[in-house]
This record gives sequence, structure tokens and C-alpha cells, in this order.
Amino acid sequence: MDLYLFDFDKTLYAYDFRKRLPELSVITGASQYHLAKTWWAGGYERRAESGEWPTPDEYFAEFERVTGAALTLRDYQESRKLASIPIPQSVAALAHAATLGTVSVLSNNPSPFAVSLPVLAPDVFAVVGGNVLVSSELGVRKPKPEAYRLALEHYGARAEDAFFADDSLENVEGARELGITGHHLTYVDGVPQTDALLGAIERFSQR
Repeated sequence: MDLYLFDFDKTLYAYDFRKRLPELSVITGASQYHLAKTWWAGGYERRAESGEWPTPDEYFAEFERVTGAALTLRDYQESRKLASIPIPQSVAALAHAATLGTVSVLSNNPSPFAVSLPVLAPDVFAVVGGNVLVSSELGVRKPKPEAYRLALEHYGARAEDAFFADDSLENVEGARELGITGHHLTYVDGVPQTDALLGAIERFSQR
């Protein structure tokens, strides 16, 4: 059976960090500048996405150590949800792909994201269920080849039977290097070109 892999941020859901950071500042009492400088600019989020703190408890402990600000899973979910807005046509494309084969999210995100998907994106979770592969759990970020190899192994799929959609061309090219059919979700004047995504899914299913 064919495998359809979808990125999450800016592919299934729009993501705006400018909405998330102010909420984190309110929740923690730390300034936006301090949080951005210590955690994100300091490279800790990227390290978390690469699996350095593979559980939510480890992630939040490191976040507090680095920033001095305590954060809970609920805090994470509230701030992340503010920054995440569904792209209805992309979610519809995901649902359509589910009628054609196995669907899964494949996302570069830290450990709290995987357990938070039912809260952040209930419509996506309703389609994929437990089929959520997050870089923090895989121990490697896209576009490294190992991320895609692990995804294929997880579902017992061959590269030639896999489709992958992402807003990052670099990530798409990483998948293509392994023989996976990749679709780059482009934006025109800030609007995702979801018709092209649906068309790409159809072409792949009929190959």
C-alpha cells in the first residue's frame, strides 16, 4: 500500500511564531527578547528537534534551565495553538490521501509536539491517528536522509511507493534523493497552492 507523508507546519497548518512568543512571555513572565535569545537563538529548539531531549519532561526541564522560566505541557499547547492555524484545503488533501493509502505526519518538532497533536490539530489527528513521526523521536531532522529512511522502515514501505509533501524545498529534495515522490507546497502572495498539492497526490496514486 502507498504511503503519504505530510509535513505539519506551513503544510497542513500555517505557523506564526510572532503569535506564539508573546503568549509564552505572558505565561512565563519572561520577556520575549529573553526567551527568543536564550532558547531559540541559542539553538536549543533545533537541538530538541534533533532528539537531544526526547521526552516532554526532559524538554521542559532544559527549557527552564536555559531560560529560567517554567513551562508545562498545557502552557506549551496553549501558546503553540495560538500560532497554528489550519489550512483547510491541505487538511482535505490529507483526508483524501487517507482513502488511497497510509497517511502520516512527518515533522521537525520537539518532543511535546507529538503528544500535543490531538489538541493542536484535532482535524489532522482524526485522519492520521497515531501515525505521527516527529524528528525528536526519530533522533534526526529533515532533510537528512536518515529521517526518511526511518519513516519508510516504520511503515514497511518502499521509497517508490511513498509520497511526501512539505513547504520546504530542501526537505522535499532530501526525500527525492531516496526515491520518494516529493511535492513542494509553494506559496504565492502568502497563499499556499493547495490545488497543486491535490493534483500531485492524484498523479501519484494513478502512476
